[in-house]
Amino acid sequence: MPDKNTCQFRTSIGGQALIEGILMRGPKTQAIVCRTAEGLVEKTEDLKFIKYRYPVLGLPLIRGCATFIDSLVKGMQALTYSAGLVPPEEQGEPDKLDKWIEDHFPEDKAQKLMISSAVVIGTALALFLFIFLPTFLTGLIPSLKGNYIARNLCEGALKIIILLAYMKLSSNVKDIKRVFSYHGAEHKTIFCYEHRLPLTVENVRRESRFHPRCGTSFLLVVVVVSILVNSFVHVDNTFLRMLCHLLLLPAVVGISYEINRWCGKHDNIISSILSAPGKWLQRITTNEPDDSMIECAIRALELVIPEEEGSDIWGS
Repeated sequence: MPDKNTCQFRTSIGGQALIEGILMRGPKTQAIVCRTAEGLVEKTEDLKFIKYRYPVLGLPLIRGCATFIDSLVKGMQALTYSAGLVPPEEQGEPDKLDKWIEDHFPEDKAQKLMISSAVVIGTALALFLFIFLPTFLTGLIPSLKGNYIARNLCEGALKIIILLAYMKLSSNVKDIKRVFSYHGAEHKTIFCYEHRLPLTVENVRRESRFHPRCGTSFLLVVVVVSILVNSFVHVDNTFLRMLCHLLLLPAVVGISYEINRWCGKHDNIISSILSAPGKWLQRITTNEPDDSMIECAIRALELVIPEEEGSDIWGS
């Protein structure tokens, strides 16, 4: 068995846990595999990356924002698809906004509007929790006026506390626990593939569920990088400070993406140090999967492995 911390190569294939399923994205193909009462349901589609239409979006620092937005939209579409496979008797009542959309628009358009509204609401919530709320709360402390270093560090500490609290509270929800188990299956399967081992349940089960290229690791890197980037903001007015943080967000995301990308390509002491906090966070956001979840992840990965050997190497 190879060392769990040393892979023979780093694949560019990445994934996302869904409701009773897995999304895998390869160099050319995206696959969704969900487990239902009838067995595994598969859905594949060819990927069309926007950077090929607009090459500027593939440049370092810029590509981070483009990739993040693209992953956010495609991830929400996949989540909506997986939720639709849940038996009607197990589905909760749609919220008022979704119900209003369903009542006023044709089915195809309603689906797109619901996904768009979910992306907008999710983005707004993230901005409120990680930009507006920390900035507002630290603005209430008189002793921080004019002390930009201390205020920035306090804002950063609040962001980390909010992130950890949000993740911990989410992990206690029954349905989210299963999603986090599928998350663990996704990581284990990718590690097995990177060790060039046959994709069997037995091999995957022995792998680590903590992967350096995880999306939750990326969130933690974003918080830390925001502390460094926002240290250049020397503004006391709370609302003007919020605006500055918002304007700097593309730079924060771009730098964070490059750090995550570099860590994903390398196995050395520096990459280990940089990825360690993200792996620790994955103790909250991943659980050990059962064999049925591993089978789902294996099938999803198999569907996106390219025919051309080596075309999925990370950074190629």
